[in-house]
Amino acid sequence: MSRSGRGGSAWKLLGLAGVVGIAATGAAVARAERRRRAYTPDEIRERLHARHAETEDQNALGRDASDG
Repeated sequence: MSRSGRGGSAWKLLGLAGVVGIAATGAAVARAERRRRAYTPDEIRERLHARHAETEDQNALGRDASDG
C-alpha cells in the first residue's frame, strides 16, 4: 500500500522545514563566530575590562542600597 494524498506531502513539508531550520541555525552560528573572531585581542581585553568595571559599579550600588 502506498501513501497518497495530503498525508505524504505534509511529512515532506515538515522535513523540508526541519532542513531549512538547521541550515538557518548553522548560518547564524557561523555569522556569530566570524563576528567574534573579528575582534583583536586588545579589543577583547578592553571589552572585558569595561564589563568588569560595570559589574563592580553595580555591585557597589547594591551594597550601598543594602546599607540603608
